[in-house]
Amino acid sequence: MIEIEPVGPLRDPVLVAAFEGWNDAADAASGVVDHLLSVWESTLVAVMDPEDFYDFQMNRPLIETDEHGHRRITWPSTQLSVVSPPGSLRDVILLRGIEPNMRWRQFCAELLAAADELEVSHVVTFGALLADSPHTRPIPISGSSTEPGIQDRLGLEPSHYEGPTGIVGVFQDACIRTDMPATSFWAAVPHYVAQPPCPKATLALLGQLEELLEIPIPLGDLQEESRAWERGVTELAEEDAEIGEYVRALEESRDTADLPEASGESIAREFERFLRRQDPPAGS
Repeated sequence: MIEIEPVGPLRDPVLVAAFEGWNDAADAASGVVDHLLSVWESTLVAVMDPEDFYDFQMNRPLIETDEHGHRRITWPSTQLSVVSPPGSLRDVILLRGIEPNMRWRQFCAELLAAADELEVSHVVTFGALLADSPHTRPIPISGSSTEPGIQDRLGLEPSHYEGPTGIVGVFQDACIRTDMPATSFWAAVPHYVAQPPCPKATLALLGQLEELLEIPIPLGDLQEESRAWERGVTELAEEDAEIGEYVRALEESRDTADLPEASGESIAREFERFLRRQDPPAGS
């Protein structure tokens, strides 16, 4: 069992989870939790014992030197941190993990037991996959939710993917089987720029979380990093005629498919998100 440090009463907490590994193309999903840990003040409340879940030849421990010059070992693991976002009426538990190498069902059962102990009312998972998506267009986001109200409010378009899955899919299924309300968001990262990071995909996933929680999330340098990433990929594509032609074909295909989607409803959601970011959080 995961040992959780004492923490005061939490306000209707939502668990936000992402895992390194197969579900995390270009580190876009884990980048969401990393960003939230950097912009919100957090308290580490639990670290899962990695012994039962990781093959240390696949996920090797790291040796590091601390600020006192002492050498120490850091083991691959999954951590839970609690944050109280400014302006929010609910707390957030950030789960930053690594896809386990074994005992996935036990792994998910322990996470859900920890969620139950922390009285989590909703689980949000993030994933990222490689797809035929042009880097010059908005990153496609697919999603699903067990809550019809959230599905309708966010206009989620469920993925129709069938095939091998990773820990995000297994954890989502475990939530459903235990009647834990759950929502999942997936970003489609351009496959021709698969190397991390992909700040544009991380930014798109954060936008979905903003809409779900209905609070502004500080973006820091992420917007400029996203623009710089897009400019850099465009420059590389322009240097290779074959890649440039391929990108233009993807753009044409995407524009044709998305034409009916440029609806007033999607524009209104973007405008509402913009307005939320302009309003200062309560008590600030």
